[in-house]
Amino acid sequence: MPFKFHFIKQCCLLCVAALFYFSATAQFTLAIHLKNVPASNSSHDIFVAGNFNDWNPADSNSKLLRNGDGYFFELKGLKAGTYQFKFTGGSWDKVECTAAGADVSNREVALTSDMAVAYDIAGWKDDFVPVPKAHTASPNVHILDTLFYIPQLQKQRRIWIYLPEGYSNSKNHYPVMYLQDGQNIFDAYTSGYGEWGVDECLDSLIKMGRPGCIVVGIDNGGETRMTEYNPYQFVWKDSTTSKIFSPQGDEYVQFLIETLKPFIDKKYRTLTSKENTIIAGSSMGGLIAYYAALKYPGVFGKAGIFSPAFWTANEIEQLTDSVGNQVKGKFFFYMGEKEGEKYVSDMVRIQEKIGKKSTAMIYSLIDSAGLHNEQSWKKWFAEFYNWIIADGYNVITKGED
Repeated sequence: MPFKFHFIKQCCLLCVAALFYFSATAQFTLAIHLKNVPASNSSHDIFVAGNFNDWNPADSNSKLLRNGDGYFFELKGLKAGTYQFKFTGGSWDKVECTAAGADVSNREVALTSDMAVAYDIAGWKDDFVPVPKAHTASPNVHILDTLFYIPQLQKQRRIWIYLPEGYSNSKNHYPVMYLQDGQNIFDAYTSGYGEWGVDECLDSLIKMGRPGCIVVGIDNGGETRMTEYNPYQFVWKDSTTSKIFSPQGDEYVQFLIETLKPFIDKKYRTLTSKENTIIAGSSMGGLIAYYAALKYPGVFGKAGIFSPAFWTANEIEQLTDSVGNQVKGKFFFYMGEKEGEKYVSDMVRIQEKIGKKSTAMIYSLIDSAGLHNEQSWKKWFAEFYNWIIADGYNVITKGED
């Protein structure tokens, strides 16, 4: 099976589920030998960033050592599993690439015993002039405001809006979905690592007869993303440094509830009830989407939680315990198995806890080929949308041999 999924439907005592188990307990060593690197940047340090170190491109514990035969590094104490990584020069603008400057896929090792692997690097990204990107947003996407004011944070932010085909020629009212990381939702030009293609997906689904939806995309704050999308203080640590991210998640959610939603409801023909108000996001955006739906179930009746960064918010489990019995509605959880065992385990634990505490309907999906990137979230957006937008307690079952 290329993915695992299950539904929880407590009100009808229906469970079509498969629990996700981890059986690997042995610890192994992965020895990495980097044989050849481009001469242009041979002087800078080389690091390995992957799902074993939270993709930190300058982790001092993951710096390769140089000798006469190249560069070497050993990852010790690893459990059996699939590990993905890339080589960097200390930042993501110095990541490895092809000899022509194109992006390369993550390197991948399926670890079942002590292993030694060898690689060459064809190029470094900072040796090439960035290739101009084209705009890809569909005609149904508009910039609502480039400097929409957020009084709760005293900041300004670009806001996008997708109006479903036929909106201007009808008097229909529509559900509204609030999506985080607006830069990456509609337009490849503004995205850092590719876009979700939400507009093209919805254009296609609506033509097939699916219900339409207004989508509001809110840009993240760049370097303030870790604070604005987290309601709790988070401390990032490695062997030599420590950085504290002070929480602004509550203020951000209040912006959505007190400022943005009333503005959207006044300006557009929306269905304002909680059953027609969806919040969604990925990674840190998935964390704040879950928090908002958990804390304010009277506002957000449906949530899409893609690859949630629960590892940055240990307190989210206690909140689930304390308010879970007040939650109804629908929750869609997604995680790629290749994102790492810890992250899958964190999501499954929270998802099962809210399933037991609440009367919400839950769709939980683990894609065995899934990664922590826009391409993976794009892959499952239509599945999420079809399920979350439908009335009642529908059950969508699917599988592949």
